[in-house]
Amino acid sequence: MTDAGAVRVEIGVESLEGVRIADAAGATRVELCTGLSVGGLTPNIALIEAAVAAASKVQVHVLIRPRPGDFRYSADEVALMRADVERVRSAGAHGVVIGVLDELGHVAAAPNAELIAAAEGMEVTCHRAFDVCADPYDGFDQLLELGFTRLLTSGRQESVLDGAALITRLVTLADGRIQVMACGGLRADNARRVIELTGVRDLHAAVRVPVPALTRPDGTDVSFAEIGAPSGYDHFVTDADGVAALREAARLSV
Repeated sequence: MTDAGAVRVEIGVESLEGVRIADAAGATRVELCTGLSVGGLTPNIALIEAAVAAASKVQVHVLIRPRPGDFRYSADEVALMRADVERVRSAGAHGVVIGVLDELGHVAAAPNAELIAAAEGMEVTCHRAFDVCADPYDGFDQLLELGFTRLLTSGRQESVLDGAALITRLVTLADGRIQVMACGGLRADNARRVIELTGVRDLHAAVRVPVPALTRPDGTDVSFAEIGAPSGYDHFVTDADGVAALREAARLSV
């Protein structure tokens, strides 16, 4: 059984190598997805199955997000998300990461409840749809009523340190009923400060480094580099050293 005082670390990953890195570093969970540069998208079933098979100790939690953009989904999109949740459960993953808002930006009770029901037997995290919902306190109450396992949040700010005041308040309001997981520029060098300020026992980060690009052939200006990759780089991969450092900082913060 996990020590109640331990700090759990979740790493956002897009590949089998990322799963293996998080596993080797002693992370508690991975959030498996693709498209981290657009906030994360649902990975394909082949990657999900391979990730579950590759994981030794780390838990595999799968992001369910059918497209970039906001979190107001059509009935067709919710149906697709439900099908993805069911496939994830059949693949043996430990959890899913979801979040649906209504047309006014409030946490949408019915579609979230439908997805939670489809995830029976798995943990369910509400992702950062919360950070753009209409009212954080009303939204938090809805998450409690719906029975989410945890909430991923930066405190509605770009930086976790800027959002620390709200995160602290949510930890108090949670009173053990839901895990509040902090994110947003979280790294080894600020993890201890985040824990001290907020009282969270769950940290989330997508710790990545860019991969150098191949030299373009003469006569072409075409590039398929990942959004956000620095000039001269192609895409991002999980940073093994950064993940290990974050895990160690979390361990030493207890």
